[in-house]
Amino acid sequence: MTVPQSSLAAVETGLLAAGIPAELVREALLTYTEAKRRYFLGDYMPNAIEGGRFSEAVVRNMQGDSTGKFTPLGDSKFKADQVIRQLEPESSACDSIRFHIRRSLRVIYDIRNKRDTGHPGDGIDPNVQGATIVVAVMAWVMAELVRLHHAVDPVEAQALIEELATREVPMIQVFNNKPRILSDFRASDHVLVLLYWAGQEGSTLTELSSWTPPGMRANM
Repeated sequence: MTVPQSSLAAVETGLLAAGIPAELVREALLTYTEAKRRYFLGDYMPNAIEGGRFSEAVVRNMQGDSTGKFTPLGDSKFKADQVIRQLEPESSACDSIRFHIRRSLRVIYDIRNKRDTGHPGDGIDPNVQGATIVVAVMAWVMAELVRLHHAVDPVEAQALIEELATREVPMIQVFNNKPRILSDFRASDHVLVLLYWAGQEGSTLTELSSWTPPGMRANM
């Protein structure tokens, strides 16, 4: 996990408070975190699938904003590419939704539909390239959703956007709600990595102590 759970919980709470349907919020966050987890484990191929599911959840929300209702998750009649095309002439939507988010989701969706179409002879794994752009675009879209929809003050919204869009610590994984660094560092560097991961929210001395190996705690 590269984004602190507290940040994801705050994103979920804010998007729900803004009126986005709960099933769409949870689907977007689930696929976002799963895509990031797999990417940092080097499991690239499923990222296009998770990105497609993420795109369909966000497109459904935009569909609901535009028409007053959205196609339920799991409905085989839903065609994301058709809805994406229909959103551009929607004059009531802001430019970010009509153009930027819509076109960004189309990139993810096209990669999902055309995965494994790279040239095998060029020595480049197309799954690595596809997964890299998918997770980057997903992070940008999540940050943009926070900016557009969060029912929080501008300072908090900006902090959440920075967490989602920039903070990457693949050497950390979370076990039993505690971050664990998967590399060996001296105590000072160990703490600095944890503080970077904690981000804008920061950490108390008690939390830092609980996150570090016992042998380091005497020097905290």
